[in-house]
Amino acid sequence: MKIEAKIIFIMGVSGVGKSTIGNLLSEELNIPFFDGDDFHPEENIKKMSKGEPLNDDDRLGWLQTLNKLAIKQLTNKGCVIVCSALKESYRDILNANIKDNAKWVFLSGSFKQIKERINKRKGHFMSSELLKSQFDILEEPKNAIKIDISLTPKNIVAVISNELLGKSEFGLFGLGVMGKSLSRNLASKGFNISLFNRHVEGVEEDVAKNFKNEFDELSSAMPFDAIEPFVGSLQKPRKIMLMVNAGKTVDFVIEDLLPFLDDGDILIDGGNSNYNKTKERFNYLKSKNIHFVGTGVSGGEEGALKGPSIMPGCDKDIYKDIQPFLEAIAAKDSNNLPCCTHIGTEGSGHFVKMVHNGIEYVEMQLLAEVFVMLKALGNNPDQIANILETWKETANSYLLEITIDILRKKEEDDWLVNKIMDKAGNKGTGNWATIATAQLGVPSTMIASALFARYTSFYKEERIIASENFKENTIINLNLTTDDVLKAYQFARIINHYQGFKLIQEASKNHKWDLNLSELSRIWTNGCIIKSDLMVELVTVFKTTNNLLTNEVIIQKIKSLKPSVKKVVSECILNEMPIPNFSESINFLNSFTIANSSANLIQAQRDYFGAHTYQRINDNSNEFYHTNWKNN
Repeated sequence: MKIEAKIIFIMGVSGVGKSTIGNLLSEELNIPFFDGDDFHPEENIKKMSKGEPLNDDDRLGWLQTLNKLAIKQLTNKGCVIVCSALKESYRDILNANIKDNAKWVFLSGSFKQIKERINKRKGHFMSSELLKSQFDILEEPKNAIKIDISLTPKNIVAVISNELLGKSEFGLFGLGVMGKSLSRNLASKGFNISLFNRHVEGVEEDVAKNFKNEFDELSSAMPFDAIEPFVGSLQKPRKIMLMVNAGKTVDFVIEDLLPFLDDGDILIDGGNSNYNKTKERFNYLKSKNIHFVGTGVSGGEEGALKGPSIMPGCDKDIYKDIQPFLEAIAAKDSNNLPCCTHIGTEGSGHFVKMVHNGIEYVEMQLLAEVFVMLKALGNNPDQIANILETWKETANSYLLEITIDILRKKEEDDWLVNKIMDKAGNKGTGNWATIATAQLGVPSTMIASALFARYTSFYKEERIIASENFKENTIINLNLTTDDVLKAYQFARIINHYQGFKLIQEASKNHKWDLNLSELSRIWTNGCIIKSDLMVELVTVFKTTNNLLTNEVIIQKIKSLKPSVKKVVSECILNEMPIPNFSESINFLNSFTIANSSANLIQAQRDYFGAHTYQRINDNSNEFYHTNWKNN
């Protein structure tokens, strides 16, 4: 970012940290730094060393020297000069012939606070006893930026950069649908932002510039299509959110940015990246002193604009730097708290977003199976929408609400849903969640079932042939009520959420992430795709247990709903209707709630052909046995 040459004077009594701030600011702006104390004549230094305060005559030549320095530096690119400049008359001397190009920063603190600082400093010629004389003559400037020294040096420099030079607080890299919505959200909250989108001749030209001009809230945003000036437009430590496609693109973008980043800068990946890749990028960038934040963002285009659920994974102290931005744009829960929290470190943010999407896969599949059942009971889409509308009293969710809207949408003389090809796509997160549950040995079977249902749907041509080859039952006679279906739906959703959170809990233990399931549930109560009344209930449940199946309220709900899901699954199977997720919900519970399973036979088989050994019941020694199973 090209900055008009300026002389920036940083003033205040001794001990406020002028030199520290001056050095940091000069690095931020890439302009020279000068400490006014270095320009005192020898007689001034001797006088102060004896504990004698300087008078105005002593200071005159010194101030004139600094003014000449400023005039000289103004012909180049400016500079930062730190100088106590306690009186207005002193500042008039320093401003001579450069007033229009001089900017003043006043570092302010209490006498007690600054005295404690000076007493801790070694080798400084200003004794704490002279501090009072400085306070006595201090005339606070009227046209300076006043900054409380209780702020950290990093934050002080950020304030100066923003106030004096108009540097942005936050950068958005990539202006696709989500990137644009998040940009507008940030700008509407009062943040100064920079926008970047690549330039591709004849394909993507002036994207950032045109986007800025499209919306009033972006009037102060700075648009770029070149990386170096984009990075240079940001306050340090730079905070850049990457809103690009997951995969290799993220790595390419990181490599493009790295030459222009400095130690301590922060990159935030807001895409649906694989958590294992996030861990790799986290460690790679850590070796380069760059902080990486793998961040799950849920809510789609509307959520990103109005308030998504945000799941950042990073070191806790780095979260503090990005917290004001992410929490400001996040959705709010019922207590008006942001649906954003520090998840854990490394890839934890992207892991929980992945499981969020796995739970989402199941919730969508269950509603699709509900649609099939209610349709088989003789209802058209409008009638099904009306039935689902009544379910909102006891089983409301975002996905239920949008399903109602979808079913009511007509195009000409038919419902639009009837005209949509029955091939369900996926972008990988359901696949990754299924792999993760297998790698961790967690039975999150409903996520896998929902994923495979999508895979099955994609073989449209083969399904058409198979439907002709295996067509047997053309008459469907479901002995079900809509209440049966509702209760089975409620049952299956509880099992889905148990399995999803169980996967998160086991990953937390395995990776030592120390994830808080109650807090995670809370940030999923609004803004995200799986927000629901059930999720609100889980916030309280997870305050006392990490296992849903041990909560008495949940136990009683499952018991009361179980007869309905058994009836629904049985009727659908008898009528040859595919309901993989409803079926899996009861199959899982039946498998999980049996004290003695058939796995003893499996272990015997493994020992027979592979000598894998087995343990014996009522043997507390943990000894493993092997048997020669062939009868003589």
